[in-house]
Amino acid sequence: MQITAQLDDSYQTRIAAIQQSTQLDISEIIKQALDLLYEKTALTPKEKKYTSIDELAGCWAYHGKAKTIEEMDEGVRQGIIAKWGKHDSH
Repeated sequence: MQITAQLDDSYQTRIAAIQQSTQLDISEIIKQALDLLYEKTALTPKEKKYTSIDELAGCWAYHGKAKTIEEMDEGVRQGIIAKWGKHDSH
């Protein structure tokens, strides 16, 4: 597929900076950007290759009484079930 695009100077500057630091050509930069956007918008959490900082940041906001390891394990288990459904590993 061949794509023709018009980008303003700010994007031209960004592409040049990416090329300088990564040695990637424009086609590879666009492919990687599309892969990231596709993962962010079209894949389910289970299909994603990474965890975003926003998904991780949710655990930083806890203020309160310290939890035991058992309580934390249970919270993780409940979170997994809520996000991906119940799964019997046996």
